[in-house]
Amino acid sequence: MLYVVTGPPAAGKSSWIAARARPTDVVIDLDRITLALAGPGAPNWNQDEILRRVSLRARFAAIDEAVKHLDATDVYLIHTMPSTKARARYKALRAEIVVVDPGREVVMQRVRDMRAGNLQRVVTRWYRQQADADCTATRQASRQW
Repeated sequence: MLYVVTGPPAAGKSSWIAARARPTDVVIDLDRITLALAGPGAPNWNQDEILRRVSLRARFAAIDEAVKHLDATDVYLIHTMPSTKARARYKALRAEIVVVDPGREVVMQRVRDMRAGNLQRVVTRWYRQQADADCTATRQASRQW
């Protein structure tokens, strides 16, 4: 089974996976990939542009390989804000989409505690995207009636 775990930064996506995944499952987490590819002493929230590009390419390769093995293992993929195209691919793969969201206030406090100010913009964008998606879903549902 493919689990696509979404939610704002600092929502608890990694913790959700840690509570469920087995040691033999595949976990694809861009933050962990970035940290693994960074030099010694790099910060956990490294935003270096070249490192992020390399990490994204490694993530895409990991996803492509992992989905070939869904019959043998579970795959947990953290994808904070999947695009429409990515969601369509996950739907075709019959993924279970899991949204981890303890609430905006909790998330913003966690980001402040982490002293990762640049993540506040991502949190704001995530909640704005969720609100836009909710509005679109409401409009589509009202058209059906």
